[in-house]
Amino acid sequence: MHAMQYAVTLPADYDTDLIRARVSRVGHRLDGWAGLGLKAYLLRERGVHGSPVDQYAPFYLWNTVEGMNAFLWGGPFQGLSDDFGRPVVRQWTGLAYEEGVAAGAPARFAVRHRRPVPDGVEYAQVAREAADEAGRLAREDGAVLAAAAVDTSRWETVHFSLWEHPDPGAVRGGGDLFQVLHVSAPGRPVLPGGQQW
Repeated sequence: MHAMQYAVTLPADYDTDLIRARVSRVGHRLDGWAGLGLKAYLLRERGVHGSPVDQYAPFYLWNTVEGMNAFLWGGPFQGLSDDFGRPVVRQWTGLAYEEGVAAGAPARFAVRHRRPVPDGVEYAQVAREAADEAGRLAREDGAVLAAAAVDTSRWETVHFSLWEHPDPGAVRGGGDLFQVLHVSAPGRPVLPGGQQW
């Protein structure tokens, strides 16, 4: 499993309803994308749920590198880049994936936590703790799913979770809360569960 996200920070006076309309118009195009586990079309709005910015920031869980590369190098990513400029695309190697206790519910909110991996720690312990945290999040009331991944170029872990409601407990500790506009999940049933090593 591979995790990926890019963020388009919008001008303060940008009408975020244009993003909603865009997702409504083109979001279905990835509903059958080969190699995609899921894509959550995410939006933060300045002043809503504590967000300091207006930002469109889709998050992906990929089953295959081929699917990810087809998206980036020959697919819909070109249209986004043409419209908004080329964003930095963050990528993380998967550590864990868990279906949540509300797995059948529609995802309405997403939480992203990024944490640095400190110097001098045992890497196996960091990976185990990240996987355990994904499991803990998945067992919380309202959790649709939870994933953990690591970026070894920045030595940073990320936890990504989808929720049927905005859960203040999931945001504690510096997490970012997003509204979910749409979820494309053609390969969600085959995302590998549990820890990824």
